Amino acid sequence: MPKALIDREVSKIATNKYTIPNMILIGSTARNSGKTTLAISIINKYKLTRPVIALKVTTIEDKNGKCIHGGEDCGACSNLKGNFEITEELNTGNTKDTSLLLAAGAEKVYWLKTLKNNMYEGFEAFITQIPKNTLIVCESNSLRKVVNPGVFVMIKNAKDSQMKKSASEVIDQADIIIENNFNDNFEKVIREISNIIK
Repeated sequence: MPKALIDREVSKIATNKYTIPNMILIGSTARNSGKTTLAISIINKYKLTRPVIALKVTTIEDKNGKCIHGGEDCGACSNLKGNFEITEELNTGNTKDTSLLLAAGAEKVYWLKTLKNNMYEGFEAFITQIPKNTLIVCESNSLRKVVNPGVFVMIKNAKDSQMKKSASEVIDQADIIIENNFNDNFEKVIREISNIIK
């Protein structure tokens, strides 16, 4: 077994969470809060100095349950095969979040769709494919329950005061909390992140 996998396995056993110091995890209190915009800024900051892989996580409560996007029938939840599914984004030519992350310069972009109770298993399948020193930029609230990232940023949506349940469950674990006023200026938070992630 490669040393990187052994190190991850030892950390996983000790904490029942994966410790991924080279991960920047981005959560938000509401939809359309700027997670992808911040992720693109982070990719632009690091892509010339180290490999960057992006991950978007969609947590599904129940295969036959209500759509997590409030009734928009995109098929993400209903088309899940098994307990989790990982797909690689190959298209830079559309407006999906994963396409935008790839177009920004991430070497690879993955979308992990997972049942809530299979998050650990789904992340394990993802992380075993990733070289140890790769920077991982990830959009998810729920992943914080199974991962100790290098830094966890929570974006508060200035236009929406409601808080998603997934955000309320992990906001107390955020290293950085910012309020997004939608001016697309993330310079201050990028500096804060770069003080933690070298």
